[in-house]
Order: sequence, then C-alpha cells, then structure tokens
Amino acid sequence: MEQKTLAQDVASMLLEVKAVRLSPDKPFKWASGWNSPIYCDNRITLSYPKVRTAIKNGLAAAVQAYWADVDIIAGVATAGIAQGALVADWLDLPFCYVRPEPKKHGMGNQIEGKIKPGQKVVLIEDLVSTGGSSLKAVEALREAGANVLGMVAIFTYGFDVAVNNFAEKGLKFYTLSNYETLVEEAVKQKYVSESQLITLQEWNRDPAVWGV
Repeated sequence: MEQKTLAQDVASMLLEVKAVRLSPDKPFKWASGWNSPIYCDNRITLSYPKVRTAIKNGLAAAVQAYWADVDIIAGVATAGIAQGALVADWLDLPFCYVRPEPKKHGMGNQIEGKIKPGQKVVLIEDLVSTGGSSLKAVEALREAGANVLGMVAIFTYGFDVAVNNFAEKGLKFYTLSNYETLVEEAVKQKYVSESQLITLQEWNRDPAVWGV
C-alpha cells in the first residue's frame, strides 16, 4: 500500500471537512478582487478534534524540527491565533499574537501578550497566499526587538509572489500542505474531474488575471 505523505494527509483532511472548497465552474471572488476556483477557510478544522490534533501535531513537529531553540510562539491574527495557541500549549512555550495594525483604542497594541527584545520567535499562520499579512506580523515583531526565526503554516497556494516576498524579507517558511498536492488529492478522491484539473492548474499559474 502506498504510504501517504504528511502533505497528502493534510490535503485529504482539508477536503474531507470542507475547509477547502473547489469550484472550477463557479469561481469565488476573493477580497483582493481575484476570481478563484478555490476557497480555503482553515478555521473549520478547529471544529473537528481529530483534524485539529493532526494539524497541531504537524505544526509543532515542524517548529521542533527547524527551530528547536525557539523561545515564544506567535500567531498571526486572526486565523493563526487559535492554531498558534494550540502549538504553544503543546510545546509548553509562551504565546502572543500579532494584529494587522495597532488597535485604535486602549493601549494601542499591535502585539498582544508579553514579548521581550531578543526572544526567538516562530510565527504560526493558517494560510499563505501572497504572504502580505504574515510579513506585516514579522515587521511588527522585529520592530519590537524580537528575532523572528521563521514561520509554519497549514497550507500555501504556492504563488511565486509569496516565495519572492518571503525571500525579500529574509524569512524562511514551511507549510504542512500545498496547492499542488491538494489538487492531486481532489482528483484522486473525485472531488473534481480531470477536465476541471486543467482549470485549477491554469488559475494557479496566473491567478491575478484568471477569469477576468
């Protein structure tokens, strides 16, 4: 029997609980304005204990494998908060989370939780598209004096723009699964047909102009 990789397992779970929805024939509209045959909401995985635990274990294992000397885990608001807290608890590490921008009231915090200059931080994110929200969090942490080691996320669309953006900021990141693997699993499990696969591959090559 063929042994599934972690990326295949996670992709299969995301499809199973409908955290990822594929609709090549009736595309979704993203907040960015892009038309897309895929919509990903990894928050849904939190409602399924077995899936939630598998993802938590995968994220924690990645942190331990790549950055064993980490001091604190940081979640990227909002979707990375719950995942980050689960990982921090599993690793018995402090936790904080980072807002997209400082609060407009109260203490005006952008980073919620205690973080000290020089601490080694690993970010937890649920999804990587262009990398914009993740890199805003990196910038805020660096401005606070933290040493950001890297980031782990559940899923990436695999866009070149994200790879380039992370490289430009000097940040390494790893994901449990990715678009290519997810689409392969979707075809295997008959979520989509072979003809729809072509549409999904075309979108991933140039999402900004697809369907325009």
